[in-house]
Amino acid sequence: MGSPATVTPNVFRRVFKAFHYRDFRLMFTGACISSIGTWMQSLAQAWLVFDMSKSPFILGLDAFLAGIPIFFFSLIGGVVADRVERRRVLLMSQYVQMVSAFTLTTLLLFKSVHIWEILALSFLTGLAQSFGGPAYSALIPSLVSKDDIPNAIALNSIQFNVARVLGPAIGGLALNSLGAVWCFGLNGLSFVAPVISLLLLHTRFKPEKTKESMLASMKQGFRFIRHQGAMEGLVVLGFCVTALGIPMTTFLPVFARDIFHGGPGTFTLFMCASGGGAVAGGLAVAFLGNIRHKGRLALTMLATSGFGVAGFALSKSLPLSCLLLFVSGVSLMMVFTNVFSLVQLITGNEMRGRVVSVYNTAFRGGMPMGNLMTGWLVPMFTAPVVLAVNGLLLVLLGMYFLMVERKVASL
Repeated sequence: MGSPATVTPNVFRRVFKAFHYRDFRLMFTGACISSIGTWMQSLAQAWLVFDMSKSPFILGLDAFLAGIPIFFFSLIGGVVADRVERRRVLLMSQYVQMVSAFTLTTLLLFKSVHIWEILALSFLTGLAQSFGGPAYSALIPSLVSKDDIPNAIALNSIQFNVARVLGPAIGGLALNSLGAVWCFGLNGLSFVAPVISLLLLHTRFKPEKTKESMLASMKQGFRFIRHQGAMEGLVVLGFCVTALGIPMTTFLPVFARDIFHGGPGTFTLFMCASGGGAVAGGLAVAFLGNIRHKGRLALTMLATSGFGVAGFALSKSLPLSCLLLFVSGVSLMMVFTNVFSLVQLITGNEMRGRVVSVYNTAFRGGMPMGNLMTGWLVPMFTAPVVLAVNGLLLVLLGMYFLMVERKVASL
């Protein structure tokens, strides 16, 4: 057995194996900085929308409008990602999101912002992400060797969730001391980082020229999914898990204010607990690497996340609620990362944009559907009841795929 001094570097190298690749380091850094800005804005925007409207439905509608373009346009974005140099698609997506953030900053700075403007800009940002998302997801595996794809996906999830901790923490401080306008302005500036990273990349995707129509290319992607056995189950899981699990994060302002009678500080604490759990889950997946039985692990974690969501919904203790948010963050991240790794490993590079876009349509489409439905049900049944039911459904979903429909469990 090695000494602690030997074991620690070995563990570190194993967890951060994808960092050996220069282009991956560039993308990781740029994406992390941008994600911090995005989460700063998300926190400030959620609080601003809820404070201006006093309506859980409008809060859910804002999240719905941010996500629904991804549901409608990701399939087209996937075809574009297989036909156009992926860096160019990503650069255009960053520019549109930057302009949206600075527009909201300007409106708020001159105190002329209205709810409809926030909702419209959320939709525009989601539209940009519907093209940038498939291109980004398809580009990441090409930056590392095939054996290191699960590690790269896990580390990419970690950067997103490190940002999910740091963004709300910084955003909460900025919101309390400087105001929401700083959160939006800093988010606009944060897009400079991924733009620079993309311009410095050595990796290039050279798509083959084709005379096929967009529709024919989409059909190829669907045929590939249908003939890959468990792929359909992975797509269904992507939709259901986000539809039932993500509303817990979206409606944290309701719990912070209406259940625990707190303010932005309580909301920030909840976001940090959830994000910290997600980081821990990502680190666990990165350490495990390209292990066997990813499907079984993902489904076990899915059931665990359901217990965490239901427990949080019914908890009346602030420390217990934070602990349950951490647990659900760990388990949900392990579900997302393992399922997405399986999608990427099954798919070749020439089809990756289209297949990933189908998965992203389901994965990201579940968010607006779940948020809108939850926003509609909360005024009728209260947030604790609705989210407790969501948690129970996650448990049942995990058990069904473990015991009845076992194609995913066998992966």
